[in-house]
Amino acid sequence: MLAIFRKEVASFFNSLIAYIVMAVFLTAIGLIVWVFPDSNILDYGYADLGSFFGLAPYVLIFLIPAITMRSLAEESRNGTLELLLTKPIRNIDLVLGKFLANWVLVVLTLLPTLIYYYSVYQLGNPVGDVDSAAVAGSYLGLLLLSGVLVAMGVWASSLNDNQIVAFILGVFLAFIWYVGFGAVSGMFGDGFAANLLSGIALDVQYQALGKGLIDSRNVIYLLSLIIFFIFLTLWRVESMRK
Repeated sequence: MLAIFRKEVASFFNSLIAYIVMAVFLTAIGLIVWVFPDSNILDYGYADLGSFFGLAPYVLIFLIPAITMRSLAEESRNGTLELLLTKPIRNIDLVLGKFLANWVLVVLTLLPTLIYYYSVYQLGNPVGDVDSAAVAGSYLGLLLLSGVLVAMGVWASSLNDNQIVAFILGVFLAFIWYVGFGAVSGMFGDGFAANLLSGIALDVQYQALGKGLIDSRNVIYLLSLIIFFIFLTLWRVESMRK
């Protein structure tokens, strides 16, 4: 697993992919948080990172599939996946190595945004007048949400050797799980179906963590989704080995 992980991380940073992804994300988020008149913190007048945490998931819905689309699709297209499968590498090591490498790249992309928290902390009146618990919960939610989207994207990449198809499928899954289920739940009133769909929607779980009170149920659900999609990817790789 570590060999696959190191290979993936090295391939990211030996190409322009990692740098383009980081630049696009940080530029888009930076403009939203500090420049655009309808969302920037300076005009808002409060030491609050709500605009960042509210809009970051929508950027990640498109950005993460762009990262993960090459994970297994490119290997399959180039014929290197078949070569890997003939090696004495366990399927779980291959899948986890790919997943963790992509997740680490997303985490490294999010890391510079801690500057936003420091800036808001210093801009507070008095200094430090910011809800740090809510910020910590939101960052935890963002990291777990990113893990779910990465797991979805890697699975989408395992289904086809075309990276564009993998990207579209990854975006579709992410959008449906983050926005779709919650939107559809409103059509069922207050019944069991509405509560079920609302409960599995990623935006509800993410926003709950952003309130500053970390509920283990939200964390367990997000971790369970990660494991579920890793299992689906593992099943797909095992079927390709046969």
